[in-house]
Amino acid sequence: MSPESENRGADRRTRWRSWVALCLAAALGLGFTSAPPGDDDEERGAAPVNDARAALEQWVETRRVISRERRDWALGREMLTERIRLVQREIEALRTRIGDAEKTLAEADRKRADLIATHEKLKGVATALGRTIEALEERTQALLRRLPDPIRERVKPLSQRIPARPADPKLSLGERFQNVVGLLNEVAKFDREITMTSEVRKLADGTSVEVTALYVGIGQGYYVTLKGDAAGVGTAAADGWVWTPANGAAARIAAAIAILRNEKAAEFVPLPIRIE
Repeated sequence: MSPESENRGADRRTRWRSWVALCLAAALGLGFTSAPPGDDDEERGAAPVNDARAALEQWVETRRVISRERRDWALGREMLTERIRLVQREIEALRTRIGDAEKTLAEADRKRADLIATHEKLKGVATALGRTIEALEERTQALLRRLPDPIRERVKPLSQRIPARPADPKLSLGERFQNVVGLLNEVAKFDREITMTSEVRKLADGTSVEVTALYVGIGQGYYVTLKGDAAGVGTAAADGWVWTPANGAAARIAAAIAILRNEKAAEFVPLPIRIE
């Protein structure tokens, strides 16, 4: 408590004592005041004292009520002040959370903008990749028409998955690229090998006979009948393979096939080549 507050309290207590002393003096003065002679002197002398005592009691009660009200008011003020402080702390906490939420929202907006930009960029890349895979599929289809029958049958499960135009939306770009790459890998493997197969070929006289075909990669092929009396040379064309009779080379083609089967010793065998 400050010195000024202490001084005010001391002044109030001094005034309180002075007022009590004055009231007592008045009461006593009234008690000792001379009254006219008579039988009811005692009663008349007691009445002012009783009145003063009652007034003093009322005043004391009033002061007690005032003191209680002040005490209650001070307690209420303290509780209200504490409540205000609590509400202020809650307001500050809410402001802090609002600030954090605004920062989080701003960060979310920034990330969303980045994601939208990335999405647009990926859409552009996907569009470019879509045009690329369409071009690859068209070129692969053209290549399939130029392939010999053995490799075309080998890659048929893959070639059948090449979508028609417009492309099937059920197939993703990754699946379409994987399909084309797998097909081209098989074609490249066949192109590095010499392959022999048994086939049925239609001869120049219109008859169909069983022949042994020899493919050197995907660009050159030969066949010879089992009797060795007819042969032919094949080469790739835009719409499929073209077979040209080459009966004069039947013996050489048969010799090359025998060497590959390890039926005779290796030697140099000249074979006709046709380039389209």
